[in-house]
Amino acid sequence: MTEIFADLHNHTTASDGDFPPGDLVARAAGMGIKVIGVTDHDTLDGLESALDAGKKEGIEVFPGVEISVRFKRAFFTGTLHVLTYFSNTLLNDSGFVKRFRALLAQGRGEALVRARIEKINEVFGPGGESALLSREITFEDIAAYSDNASRRHFAMALDEKLGISDKDTITQIIGNDSPAYLPSGVDLDQVKGFLKTEPVVGVLAHPAAGSYPGEGHYKEVLPPVETVARLLPEMLDAGVKGLEVHYPGHSPEHKVLLLDWAQKYDLLVTGGSDCHDEVNRPLGVIGAGEQEFMRLKQEVLCAEKKSR
Repeated sequence: MTEIFADLHNHTTASDGDFPPGDLVARAAGMGIKVIGVTDHDTLDGLESALDAGKKEGIEVFPGVEISVRFKRAFFTGTLHVLTYFSNTLLNDSGFVKRFRALLAQGRGEALVRARIEKINEVFGPGGESALLSREITFEDIAAYSDNASRRHFAMALDEKLGISDKDTITQIIGNDSPAYLPSGVDLDQVKGFLKTEPVVGVLAHPAAGSYPGEGHYKEVLPPVETVARLLPEMLDAGVKGLEVHYPGHSPEHKVLLLDWAQKYDLLVTGGSDCHDEVNRPLGVIGAGEQEFMRLKQEVLCAEKKSR
């Protein structure tokens, strides 16, 4: 197992994690991790608090955002995720922050949540084609959990507010194969424009986790590695410069495959726990080694320097 010098993929309450940014950073510092990546889904909102906590705890906080990229193809309808890292000084650049938020706003938010709710009720509501809900799910059911709702929040609402605890039934309602599924995220062309023009470094998140052979949520929300392989040339053309190789949902065989991809295309290698909570998706499970992190950090600093 790679030494966890840097755990570069984690979530806070700014998106769908259980820990506030300061708590996540303090936990990482307590584990002896040297660098903690804070990469919430499609939002910058937790980063300032995380950076403040990093100064207090004596740990380097490496800022990023996990951008959702949507696809609707004959062979794949769903999202791929791009971990997008940048220098912390850019949070003081109002123009950069405004442009980043404008991009992200097109991929999530209230409009998508309401559209998903409408489709779920149409298919699975009491009067739907495949009635599974005792009542229609409402916007308030989802908004009670987050302003930046994700699949996890829909699953929590189905369990806690509509009494559906069976995981297979929840997957039937909100999984990628559901007739009610609507992918979140922005179009690849928009992400390409951002990666090519802004001082950021994009890394393809968990490329093989959708083919994880064991138990886990990965197959419910991520495409198999064969699908990712078909889309990889487009992702690289869009400006992606790295692969998240070290990941809890990657088998040893898939890790070898991803390292081969990284060597073939001269890509950065990163890793992270994808922490969301304390039990099912905890912090400090896996990460990048020091040399891997320093290569990524150098790429980020070079991108910032070129933009000046």
